[in-house]
Amino acid sequence: MTHELPPLPYEYDALEPHLDAKTVEIHHDKHHQTYTDKFNAALKGHPELQEKSPEELLKNLDQVPENIRGAVQNHGGGYLNHKLFWETMGSDGGGEPEGELKSAIDKSFENFASFKEKYTQAAATHFASGWAWLSTDSEGNLKIHTTKNQDSPLSEGLTPLLPLDVWEHAYYIKFQNRRPEFIESWWKVVSWHEVEKKFAER
Repeated sequence: MTHELPPLPYEYDALEPHLDAKTVEIHHDKHHQTYTDKFNAALKGHPELQEKSPEELLKNLDQVPENIRGAVQNHGGGYLNHKLFWETMGSDGGGEPEGELKSAIDKSFENFASFKEKYTQAAATHFASGWAWLSTDSEGNLKIHTTKNQDSPLSEGLTPLLPLDVWEHAYYIKFQNRRPEFIESWWKVVSWHEVEKKFAER
């Protein structure tokens, strides 16, 4: 099975003025495409791995042959992390979560404002390239954490719910080196409906 670049769920300019259309276009069509291509290249010649989903591979990296494990971790992670990134944003984003996710956030972080502050801090202070996450463990406990490069929470036994790409290519055209401004703008396009759906399906 060849993995294909998932189509962007909206037009390039759908996240304007918060995230600019040119960055979204380059990020999706160039960066995400490259991870997709290199993920497929890593799996070439391994039909037994091509039959597995990216999620299965990243959850069980120790079962991936050592000579391609790094490539699967990097490019498979890049493939899936970006897919989640696009899915959890939208033109009708922003605001706060509702229902069970809101209750879980209140239980873990006192309230949404406290959660947002902690998540923002994690994203803003993560060193170099990587991702900030809201994930859940097997018992349903929420966790704010970061991963380096394109590492996936799945490889740590966690289920990712809300990702934020803090690689510079995610924001450099509009925000240059001002990552905190990018993070603040990103909150305004978070699709809590999609995050709530992922939480319900965990």
